[in-house]
Amino acid sequence: MASSNNRHVVPNPKGGWDVKAPGAKRASAHAPTQAQAERRAKEILSNKGGGAGRIPGRDGRIR
Repeated sequence: MASSNNRHVVPNPKGGWDVKAPGAKRASAHAPTQAQAERRAKEILSNKGGGAGRIPGRDGRIR
């Protein structure tokens, strides 16, 4: 069974935003703004052949 290729954009407790694979301890990427992290997540997914990104809105819901 092929593993899914997903990335989550999550706030970093020390500031900025992280791009992480589900269940990963370390971030795939870090960016100072959510918009930059979102762009990097899309770039990573594109390089890996596609997948899904999860990005929280201001209310915390996934958009």
